[in-house]
Amino acid sequence: MENPASAPSVAAPRPFEIPTSSVLKAPTPRTLIDVTHLDFNYGPKQALFDINLKLDEKRVTAFIGPSGCGKSTLLRCFNRMNDLIDGTRIARGSIQINGIDIYRPDVDPIELRKRVGMVFQKSNPFPKSIYENITYGLRIQGINTKSRLDEVVEKSLRGAALWDEVKDRLHESGLGLSGGQQQRLCIARAIAVEPQIILMDEPCSALDPIATAKVEELIHALKREYTIIIVTHSMQQAARVSDKTAFFYIGKLIEYADTRTIFMNPSNPQTEAYVSGRFG
Repeated sequence: MENPASAPSVAAPRPFEIPTSSVLKAPTPRTLIDVTHLDFNYGPKQALFDINLKLDEKRVTAFIGPSGCGKSTLLRCFNRMNDLIDGTRIARGSIQINGIDIYRPDVDPIELRKRVGMVFQKSNPFPKSIYENITYGLRIQGINTKSRLDEVVEKSLRGAALWDEVKDRLHESGLGLSGGQQQRLCIARAIAVEPQIILMDEPCSALDPIATAKVEELIHALKREYTIIIVTHSMQQAARVSDKTAFFYIGKLIEYADTRTIFMNPSNPQTEAYVSGRFG
């Protein structure tokens, strides 16, 4: 019998990575993000109140609610973008990703943001070529092998449903693309560094209906590989793209359930009033 002491050690999973062993796969979705009793402040002003929320991996979750309700603030907590604003702080509670408190002192926000990508309301391609937009994050990590960069560029652009439209224009400026193409380029740039989570803050608000439809189709395809959280003011969009929906009002989480339940049979009168258009 083999001496246990001589057996090779098994490396622990890296922070923020999802275990891939089939032994660890559960038949039901695994909680990836766990928000517990979260209070968040902008200086003396409290913006989030006692948020408790569990988000499943490889699902699309929509955050809805009127302007100023805290949905974008919470979204930016997941990759600590709020750290860049003076005076912001978590007053109470925690956010865990893969069981790790992302606000503990030894967590590097830069490393966190590699695992938690973000797509903003306004498309923001760099003033560089399409190719350089995609490879920017990899080059920062010290990856400069042309074959590897070429592989990632094609894979990322295919993942963003953009390859066929730009494969002959890779060395032209990303700023020359249409608005919808620019947003998909930003999604391709986000997935190039292989995050686990993609945050989308109203990604279609500046797009026309055709471009919006393409991004929504892309969201459906991406959830096979990524966990996606989208902030949207569009009830129709939330209903079309999400598996679960969270409704926020004045910094509080009012209701969180399967999207069909939120829109067809909400349990809270405030939720029903909002999704039926009686306020907001």
